[in-house]
This record gives sequence, C-alpha cells and structure tokens, in this order.
Amino acid sequence: MNDRMEGIIDRRILANYQVDPKVMAHLLPSPFEPKLVNGYGVAGMCLIRLANMRPKGLPAWMGTSAEYGAHRFGVQWRDGDQIREGVYIPRRDTNSLLSSFAGGRLFPGPLKRSKFTVEEKDNLYYVKFENKDGTSLELMAHDTDTFSDDSVFATIKDASSFFEEGKVGYSPNLKGDQLDAVQLNAQQWSVSPLYVQYMHSSFFDDRKRFPEGSIKFDHALIMKNIVHEWQSLKELSCKSSHC
Repeated sequence: MNDRMEGIIDRRILANYQVDPKVMAHLLPSPFEPKLVNGYGVAGMCLIRLANMRPKGLPAWMGTSAEYGAHRFGVQWRDGDQIREGVYIPRRDTNSLLSSFAGGRLFPGPLKRSKFTVEEKDNLYYVKFENKDGTSLELMAHDTDTFSDDSVFATIKDASSFFEEGKVGYSPNLKGDQLDAVQLNAQQWSVSPLYVQYMHSSFFDDRKRFPEGSIKFDHALIMKNIVHEWQSLKELSCKSSHC
C-alpha cells in the first residue's frame, strides 16, 4: 500500500463483543494473543465511511469515498522486552471497486467487494453489507447519551482508550505468509455511545466459530468527521493457518 493515505473519517461505528479468551485465542495467528478487559477478549466490527481518501499531499478533490467493514480482534504480543497492542483484522469488505481491485495497496490484507446498503437520518444509522461468499452484516442503531451497563468496560472513557491505544491493525498479506500493518493517526479522538437496536453478523453469530455462551454483544461507539491518515508499518512474520 502507499506509505501514507489521508482523508476524513466521515462516520465510524465500532460494534463490539465480549469473548471467551480461550475461544478467541484459537482464531488468532501467532504472535497474537487476546488483550483482556476484566477477563474477556474484545472483538467486533468497524463500519467506516472514508471520504477524500488519497495519497498524503494530494489535494482533497483527488480523493475517493467508500464504505468499509472490518472484522477486528483486540490483541497484544511480545516484541523483545515490550508488550505491544493493536488489532488483528482477518477480513475487510468494501463497496469500492477501486479499493477491491487495488487489493492490499490501499489497505493491507484481504479486501472483498461487497454490496453495502446504508441509511442515515438524524440520529439513526442502518448499515448492511452482503458478499457472494455468504459473509454478511446488518446493524441498526441510534445515538444515545448512555453507555452500556453490561459492558466489560467500566466507563466509555475506558472503552475509548482501549480502541485509541489499539491504533495499529494487522492483516494477512495477499500471499498469506506475513501480517501487513497499518496505523491510524487521528488529529483528534472523540467517541460517543450508540444504542444498537439490532445486529446480525454471519461471522460473530457463527456458533461453529463461537460456541454458545462464548460471545456476547457488549457495546457500540461512533466517531464522526475525524481528520486522519493511515500509515503503513513494518510487517510481522506469520506462522499460523490463520494467516
């Protein structure tokens, strides 16, 4: 991918689950392990609309806009004497023909072209995507002033910090032997709570992948109008069938 891409996060929904760490660990490639919050792993969907995306330094009118959906796991790993943290992203979907054709050159890792349906009015959000391989997601939510009482996070500030600190995302490269990396650099970081009325994910609702009782919806957050850039970082070697 290009070393740096810049643009606007027009809208970013983070819809998150609490997951049994043993179950989650089986879905992660080496060297990752679950980053725990009060004994639980955290996974979920990032539903993001990017606007004016272009190589850093080009004028905004040359940018493109598109919807993306990313399956994410909060992870940590050992790097020498240090513990690093970020997210593992096994799959991304987009409605952009250009982005899907570019493969790992705009974002690292698998990028599937899917059909997106998005409706936003006032404080209501409806996002749906479907891929011909059977992968799908549907979410309906609205703005709220209240953070979930059932969350593994004590406060929305704690949840916000968790995702801000996990700004580096790793995905399998096109050959499947490395984990490519991209870092989100946001000029400002601001999240608000969402109330989710309905959510279905073919990935997270799959009981073969997540046995009954191993996963529970936790909370959702939204970000709007964030000036940002994506920066590619050094890849990690991957020695796992999940790559």
